[in-house]
Amino acid sequence: MDLETAFHQNHLKKQSWKTILTLAYQSLGVVYGDLSTSPLYVFKSTFAGDIEHSETNEEIFGALSFIFWTLTLVPLLKYVFIVLKADDNGEGGTFALYSLLCRHARVSSLPNCQLADEELSTYRKEIPTLPLSSFGSRLKSTLEKYRVLQRFLLVLALVGACMVIGDGVLTPALSVFSAVSGVELAMAKEHHKYVEVPVACIILIALFALQHYGTHRVGFLFAPVVILWLLCISAIGLYNIIHWNPHIYQALSPVYMYRFLRKTQTGGWKSLGGILLCITGSEAMFADLGHFSQLSIQIAFTSFVYPSLILAYMGQAAYLSQHHVIENDYQIGFYISVPKNLRVPVLLIAILAAVVGSQAIITGTFSIIKQCSSLGCFPRVKIVHTSSKFHGQIYIPEINWILMLLCLAVTIGFRDTKRMGNASGLAVITVMLVTTCLMSLVIVLCWQQSVFLAIAFVVFFGTIEALYFSASLIKFLEGAWVPIALSLIFMLVMYVWHYGTIKKYEFDVQNKVSVDWLLSLGPTLGIVRVRGIGLVHTELVSGIPAIFSHFVTNLPAFHQVLIFLCVKSVPVPHVSHEERFLVGHIGPREYRVYRCIVRYGYRDIHKDDVEFEKDLVCSIAEFIRKQKDETTPDGKRVDGEVGNDDEVMTVVGTPSTHLEGVHMCTDGQDGPGAPEVQEIRTAPTNQVKKRVRFVVPDSPKMNDGSRAELRDLMEAREAGVAYILGHSYVKAKQGSGLVKKMVINLGYEFLRRNSRPSTDSLTVPHASTLEVGMVYHV
Repeated sequence: MDLETAFHQNHLKKQSWKTILTLAYQSLGVVYGDLSTSPLYVFKSTFAGDIEHSETNEEIFGALSFIFWTLTLVPLLKYVFIVLKADDNGEGGTFALYSLLCRHARVSSLPNCQLADEELSTYRKEIPTLPLSSFGSRLKSTLEKYRVLQRFLLVLALVGACMVIGDGVLTPALSVFSAVSGVELAMAKEHHKYVEVPVACIILIALFALQHYGTHRVGFLFAPVVILWLLCISAIGLYNIIHWNPHIYQALSPVYMYRFLRKTQTGGWKSLGGILLCITGSEAMFADLGHFSQLSIQIAFTSFVYPSLILAYMGQAAYLSQHHVIENDYQIGFYISVPKNLRVPVLLIAILAAVVGSQAIITGTFSIIKQCSSLGCFPRVKIVHTSSKFHGQIYIPEINWILMLLCLAVTIGFRDTKRMGNASGLAVITVMLVTTCLMSLVIVLCWQQSVFLAIAFVVFFGTIEALYFSASLIKFLEGAWVPIALSLIFMLVMYVWHYGTIKKYEFDVQNKVSVDWLLSLGPTLGIVRVRGIGLVHTELVSGIPAIFSHFVTNLPAFHQVLIFLCVKSVPVPHVSHEERFLVGHIGPREYRVYRCIVRYGYRDIHKDDVEFEKDLVCSIAEFIRKQKDETTPDGKRVDGEVGNDDEVMTVVGTPSTHLEGVHMCTDGQDGPGAPEVQEIRTAPTNQVKKRVRFVVPDSPKMNDGSRAELRDLMEAREAGVAYILGHSYVKAKQGSGLVKKMVINLGYEFLRRNSRPSTDSLTVPHASTLEVGMVYHV
C-alpha cells in the first residue's frame, strides 16, 4: 500500500487513543521545542537595556505577569482553543486559512480552476449548509467583485508565509546561541565570546544536516530531549519558588502589569519586545497541524508544556526577586537561577533542547513552502516525503541549505541574543497578526458566525499583538530589520513567480487552438499516426495548447493515441484517489484523442512515472469501459469549461482504490481476483516484447466500439509512451514598461531556469521525452 492510500484510509477511521497519545508524544519533539526553550532568553532580552531590575521588584513582578498572561491568552486561548479548529481538512498554517477563504469566496489565485473542482468531497466538506448573514453575503460578494481585494488577501497570506521563512532563519540562531551562552558562567568573559560563535555554528550545521532523516525519525529522537528539558526547568522552577520566594504566585495578578508600565513607562513598552519571545514557536502548533492532529497537539500543550513553562518562569522570577546586585550582564539570564551543582548538566540538556527548538520552525518552514509552491506562489523545488506512515512529513533540500547559510550568517553577524531576539520577535508577532486578520474572515465566511464575534476576536487579540508589534518595530535598527529584509526578498521571489505564472497561463489561454480546428483535420488529424501513446503536458484544462499545433506544423506525425494531460493543484489539502482523474474525449471516439486532468491537493504526493503512468492508462481504460455512446451512466459527469469546445469530463478512480475497475497487467502478472472478469489482449505478433492486457469486469457489458477502443489503447501502451513537454521561453512583449520587462525577462526567467520543471515530480524518463521549444510574448 502506498503512502497516500494509507493516509486516506487511516483518516476514514477514528483515531485511537493510542495513536493520539503517540502523536502527542512525537509533537513534543517537533512542535514544542521552540516554545519550550524560550526561558533561555526571555528575561535576559527583557532586561537588556530598556529597564533595570530594582529593589522594589516591580519590574520583575510585572514582567512575570506579562509573561503569564501572554502565554495564557495567545498560545492557550487563541491557538489551542480557537485557531486549531480552523484547519483545512486536517492541515494548518497561513495558507490553510487562505485556501479555506478561497473555497468559500472564490478568490483563488490559481488560474486553471474549474467548476468541477467544487464537486470534490474535500472541497465541499467544510462548506456549511446554512445561509450567510447579510453582512457575510455582502463581504463575500465584495471580495469576489474587486480584484484588488483578492490580491490584498493573497499578499497578506504571502507576508505571513515570508515571515515564517524568516523565523526559520532567526529562531535556530537564537535558540542555539542562547543555550551555548551558558559557557560564560564557566570562563572569563573575554574568552567565552571566542567560543560561543564557533560552537553555535557547528551545532547549527549538524542540525540542518539531520533534516533529511525526516520529521518522523527526528520526532522520536527529539521528544525525550524536550520531555527531559521541560521536567528539568519545571523542577528547578519549583525549587526556586519554594527556596527563594513562595509568594511569587501573587505576581500573576494583572495589577502588576499596570504597576510595571506605570513605573517604567517608555522603557517598559520597549521591553515588551523581550517578553514577546515567550511565545516564539506558538505558530508552529498551527503550521505543523498536518504532521499530527488537533487533539494530540492540544493534549501535549495543556497537560505538559504550559504548566512546565509557567513553573520555569515563576522560578526565575522568584530567584531574581531575591538577587538585585547585577555584576555582569548574564546575571539576569536563565543559567544564574540554576543551582551551581546542576549548571553543567543543565547546559548540556539546554543545548540539546535548543537543537530541538530549532526543529519546530524548520519543519514549519518546509510545510509553508510546499503549500506556496503547490498554489503557484513559489518556484518549484524538490519535495522529499520522509515517512511512509505519517502523511505530510517532508524535506526540501534546497530550502534546507539556504536556511542553514542564512542562519550561520545571522549568528556570525550578530553574536548576541539581544539583536537576535529583536529580529525573531518581529517575525513571530507579524505571523500572528496575519493569522488574526485571516481568522476574522474565516469566522464570518467559513464558520458563518456573527460579524460582532469576528470584530471581538480582532480587537481582543489584535490589540495584544499590535502592542507587541509596536515594541518590536521600534527596534528596527537593533536587529529588527533582518526579518523585514528577508521577507522582502522572499516576497519579491513569490510575487515575480506568481505574476509570471499567471501571465504565462493567460498567453496559453489566448493562443490555444480550438477543438474545431482539430476536428477539421479528420480522424488522422491530417498527419501520420504512428504507434504508441503521445502524452502532451499542458496547463490548460480546455482547448488545444498552441504548442501542439506548433509541433505538428513542423513535424506532421503523431501517435495513434493522443492524451492532453493537465496536472494541476486545487485549493484543498488532499484529493482522494476516487476523484483524482477527470477524463473525457476530444472529438469523436475514432479520433482516439483524450483529455485527462489530474488533480492534486497542496499536501498530496505526486507519484513516480511508473505508478502514475499505469494509473493514467487504467483511468482512460475505465472511462472507455463505462461510456455508452453519448452518455456515461456509471460515471459522474462534469461539464468542461470552454466556449465552443463542449467537452464532457468523467470522474474516474485509480486502480488502487477501485478493485472492481479495469486493471492493467503485463505478461507474468495476474490481475486482482474478481468474481467475473474478462481479458482483452492485443493481437499476437512475431515481435518479442512485453505484452500488455487489461483485466476488465464482466459487468457492465461493453459494445464492440468500446472493445476496439480498449484494444487500440493496449496496442499503443505496448508500443510505449512518449512525453511531449513544452519548453517555454517567456519574454515581455513589445511596448511593455521597464518594470514589466525586468520582472519577466530577468526575474521570472532566472527563477524558471533555476527551478525544477513542472513534470519533475513525475520523474519523466529522459529516453521517452521530447521537448518542444516556444517563445511566450506576454
